[in-house]
Amino acid sequence: MKRYNSFSEVKNDLGAGTITCVSLVDSYLSRIEETKNLNAFLETFSESARAKAAEVDQKIAAKTAGRLAGMVIALKDNICYKDHKVSASSQILGGFVSPYSSTVVERLLAEDAIIIGRTNCDEFAMGSSNENSSMGNVLNPLDTKRVPGGSSGGSAAAVAAHLCLAALGTDTGGSIRQPASFCGVVGMKPTYGRVSRWGIIAYASSFDQVGPLTHTVEDAALILEVIAGNDEFDGTLSTKEVPAYSKELAVAGKKRVAYLRDCLESPGLDPDIRDRMNAIIEQLRSEGHTVEAVDFPYLDYLVPAYYILTTAEASSNLARYDGIRYGYRSKNAHDLESTYKKSRSEGFGPEVKRRIMLGTFVLSAGYYDAYYSKGQKVRRLLRDKTEEILNAYDYIILPSTPGTAFEFGANSADPIKMYLEDIFTVQANLTGIPAISVPAGKAKNGLPIGVQVMARNFDESGMMAFADHVQKLG
Repeated sequence: MKRYNSFSEVKNDLGAGTITCVSLVDSYLSRIEETKNLNAFLETFSESARAKAAEVDQKIAAKTAGRLAGMVIALKDNICYKDHKVSASSQILGGFVSPYSSTVVERLLAEDAIIIGRTNCDEFAMGSSNENSSMGNVLNPLDTKRVPGGSSGGSAAAVAAHLCLAALGTDTGGSIRQPASFCGVVGMKPTYGRVSRWGIIAYASSFDQVGPLTHTVEDAALILEVIAGNDEFDGTLSTKEVPAYSKELAVAGKKRVAYLRDCLESPGLDPDIRDRMNAIIEQLRSEGHTVEAVDFPYLDYLVPAYYILTTAEASSNLARYDGIRYGYRSKNAHDLESTYKKSRSEGFGPEVKRRIMLGTFVLSAGYYDAYYSKGQKVRRLLRDKTEEILNAYDYIILPSTPGTAFEFGANSADPIKMYLEDIFTVQANLTGIPAISVPAGKAKNGLPIGVQVMARNFDESGMMAFADHVQKLG
């Protein structure tokens, strides 16, 4: 069966009768089996996927099918799906079966999407390379010696390798957009409060957002259209009406676009990416858009503020994994205290333990004001400056990553170097604004370059329309 790059292609073939949902699922399952070396999937839901596919085929025949009928989607392994395993790629949740479905899963299924399996990720979504999974590394399908990005590396690799049409990931500091850039696909983080976090295994609750990874902006827009909107189970959600994103992908008029001078002039930026960004800027100007450099003097504060605040939230969120209520319990424990200590020491991986300890430190007596409180003040400063820019411009464009996909082990010995991989993506999470990464050509090494578009809160429609245009610049 051919490889599909858009949902419209799938719908055309379903309408023509050349494929069925069942045959489509079977072809994806076969391809997943053939590419097991990528380690993108931790588990395929073959039984429930085939059953759903058969149900959707009947609905298509009866003309009662939902908006996503025939879309085969994978879930990052921190998104709950009732009666299916979910582990956040951690040993501490080994064998755990979710008793309920997340809101995003319920909404996908209600529109007849077919969920094919759960994808590998950095443990508890903590990482920029997918080297932190307790289930082994995910390989980048474009070059298996290189990382796929993280933490949603399995989801990005699955889409890039055509193991599913689309996937859901979560983005706390770039965990959708960075792997999308490394794997040459589209990845979007919605505005904080646009998509329900109910049923998502938390990393940092004031940062986490669910979003799609796809081949096209149009498919990402359609998925967002389905999963977005108010939910009684998530008190942080906006009650704003959800637009018909997939119908609003035309750029209307000439736009005012800012690019961050500090990003393009950063010495750590790959020259090929800088050249590609400059070429895109000139193309946009030639079309009549206003594209201007703006100063963002806080670039060096983004990553420190992000890691102080997210590790603090992680230390709180991960306290529930104690070896008592569910999940892993050490066989070496002999009393209550040793159960806590040994279960958490053995169940969590090195990076998760590092971040829990960092978070516990910045929240501790004597250091709270020096670190956590100051981090919150910096976050407000970053938000105010970002809003100031977006009050003067429609969009901000910048690279998704400082370089292309790096080789396994290249940054593993230096956590700070690894953390700096997020330097261009964490701004959107710290400030809550929407952001999307789209493929925008290749570097001289043949690997994809991602360009990021950021917009005002809840302007996903305009952002996606402009990003779609940028992607088509070639």
